[in-house]
Amino acid sequence: MPAITGKLELEYEGEMKGADHVSRELIRAAIAKTFDEYFSGVDMRQIVQWFDLGGEIKLTESAAAKEVLELVKGIQGLMEKLSALDVSPKDNTETQVSAAEFVLEGLYAHKRIGRSEERVFTAGEKQPKKPERTYEREEPFRNRRPYN
Repeated sequence: MPAITGKLELEYEGEMKGADHVSRELIRAAIAKTFDEYFSGVDMRQIVQWFDLGGEIKLTESAAAKEVLELVKGIQGLMEKLSALDVSPKDNTETQVSAAEFVLEGLYAHKRIGRSEERVFTAGEKQPKKPERTYEREEPFRNRRPYN
C-alpha cells in the first residue's frame, strides 16, 4: 500500500477520495480479475451462505499458518474450492492458507462477503431489493361512449 499511495498521491492530490482509497480499489479490482480467471463459473454459494448464517473469521497477520488453517477449515465448502488453484490437502500448510485467503479476498472483491480493516471476514452488506413495479390500469385519457 505505501508504494502505491506514494505514486498516486501526486495524481489524485485534489480528489475527495484520496490516494489511499484509490489504491485499495485498484488492489480490489486486481484481485477480482485474478479470482475470475480461476473461479469463473464456480459455485461459491456454500461459502457465502456460511457467512450469511452468522459465520465470521478473523485472520491476523501474526497468526501461525497451522492456526489459520484450522480456522479456514471451519468454513463450509472453502477447502474443496482450492482444487481450482491446484492446491490439495497434501500441499503444505502455508500453501493451503494462502489459497484459502485468496478465495476469501476474491469473494470480498466481488462484494459477496464483507471484510474489515482488521481482516475480519463477515457476511456482506445485502443490497436492498428493488420494489417490483406494479402496473395499474390507467384511466383512458378521453371519455368513451358506452355501448347500448
